[in-house]
Amino acid sequence: MAANVRFSLFTKPWPDLPLPQLGEMVADMGFDGIELPVRPGFQLTPEQVAGLPGAARTLAELGVRLFSIAGPTDQATIAACAEVGTAIGGQPPIIRTMARIPDGVPYLEAEAALRREYEALLPLLERYGVRVGIQNHCGRYVSHAMGLRRLVEGLDPRYIGIVWDAAHNALQGEPADLALDIVWSHLYMVNLKNAFWRQTNGPEAEWAEWSRYWTDGRHGLASWPNVIGELKRRAYTGVLCLTAEYTEQAQVNRLIRADLAFAKELCNESTPVVESRL
Repeated sequence: MAANVRFSLFTKPWPDLPLPQLGEMVADMGFDGIELPVRPGFQLTPEQVAGLPGAARTLAELGVRLFSIAGPTDQATIAACAEVGTAIGGQPPIIRTMARIPDGVPYLEAEAALRREYEALLPLLERYGVRVGIQNHCGRYVSHAMGLRRLVEGLDPRYIGIVWDAAHNALQGEPADLALDIVWSHLYMVNLKNAFWRQTNGPEAEWAEWSRYWTDGRHGLASWPNVIGELKRRAYTGVLCLTAEYTEQAQVNRLIRADLAFAKELCNESTPVVESRL
């Protein structure tokens, strides 16, 4: 599996690093490519999205591929992703997005609105040959695998698919093998990070309050050996994106290097496949 999997880094923790230095850092860490935020305050903002092909060329010169972006799904962004495919060859980057459930809106009503949104995108995505991947997320988002499946079922999997996040999946208590079985037919990319729930008030409080603590790949609720074991069983050949999300942000460079080494070790063909468990 190791030879057929490409490792990507979500570069959200480094918004102020100029793109050439960012590419050099990513290559030095041992990643094959990145997911680039196209958001306010980052190397490329939504207003600058026409510069995406140039950014991809800069990265390619450093041996770093632009696998995906985290940004809007408007026509300008879709067109810019298509130009990246032309500029550097191969598939255009995936546009990763999440399916938010607005406050006060019932789930099924929000789901129906999201379906209409994705259906309306299909002609543009087909015209430009670009894919949108919808990611599960804790909180007021579509968070479980079956929720993602309901969003994409019946839509053309060449253009609308799923980015499955192992940590958000585990925080919701869903076994990885079941989740992957549900999303497999539409799976574009797998996100790897890890977290656990931590109580934020004391035992004397009237009721418990909890928050997510983002940790390294070895110590959260998502069993990376289990997740990668499932991917091995299914002969996964896509991108594994390490999203570099840590509560201890000051240690991000140390932690992400260790996590990449751990993921590569697990992907190695000589590493035994772990039996499925939560």
